[in-house]
Amino acid sequence: MSGAVQTGWASSAGPAAPAPARSWRRWLLAATVAWAVLLALLTWMSVREDPPTVREQRSLDQAGPVVDRAVGELSRAAGVGGLLELSPPRIVSGCRVTPFADGARLRREVGVLAPTGSEQAVLAGIADRLPAGWRAGVGPGLDGPELHADAGEFVAVKGRPTVDGRVLLLVDTGCRPVGSGYRSAQTPAAGPEAAALTAALTALGRPGDAAPELVTAPCPGGGLARTARSAGGPGQAASKDALAPLAGNAPLLDQPPVYAYRAGPVTVLADLAPDATRLAATVGCPS
Repeated sequence: MSGAVQTGWASSAGPAAPAPARSWRRWLLAATVAWAVLLALLTWMSVREDPPTVREQRSLDQAGPVVDRAVGELSRAAGVGGLLELSPPRIVSGCRVTPFADGARLRREVGVLAPTGSEQAVLAGIADRLPAGWRAGVGPGLDGPELHADAGEFVAVKGRPTVDGRVLLLVDTGCRPVGSGYRSAQTPAAGPEAAALTAALTALGRPGDAAPELVTAPCPGGGLARTARSAGGPGQAASKDALAPLAGNAPLLDQPPVYAYRAGPVTVLADLAPDATRLAATVGCPS
């Protein structure tokens, strides 16, 4: 008997042919592609037909009107005598909606009178006057009481003291796709806020300041809350003594460098910082 090993021959009981494994992989690939197509189709139909379930389904241009209406609601809730200022909209870029998509967020602020020691009561009063659907509430925060509310469409509202006789209310969209971008409402003609601002500038010896910036928000019952703003440049600091006659020597707020008073239907706020003076004259929403 020869001990040589035969080559070139495979037993019928040897390893299985690789064809079935290749076939299984082809079926797996086809199933994966089909599932991806189906998932994309369902996502597209959901975006078109279903209400939004996450913030990323509402772009900045879609959220903008919600933010503006929220500012109007806050203006009404603050009350005619409590509203100090509407700040201009701010677009903050550079955030990430997803790891692969850039986004931006829209923020608007409302300044409200809150003499030191009254912050909790002021915030609680605002929360009580906001729409029930906002689920507004006030609780303890790191620097005092904080207001939290949901204005809808994933727009958040927060409020906190600024430790100078005011509370600041912030409306924030969070990071979103930009879409066609935020568009401010058309600027209306000047009203009593512009006249009150001019009077304050004249008292401070600055009648020639540039035309003020007008910031608005729609009131819930119609009309607009309006703030006319003028920012002074370096070296234009002023004294509250020049504004005291306009306040009738009865200011709403006298907590340097902040000074505020009423002039008819208008609230005038002056930030008399050492390096510049910033003025804002505001007409709020009816309660």
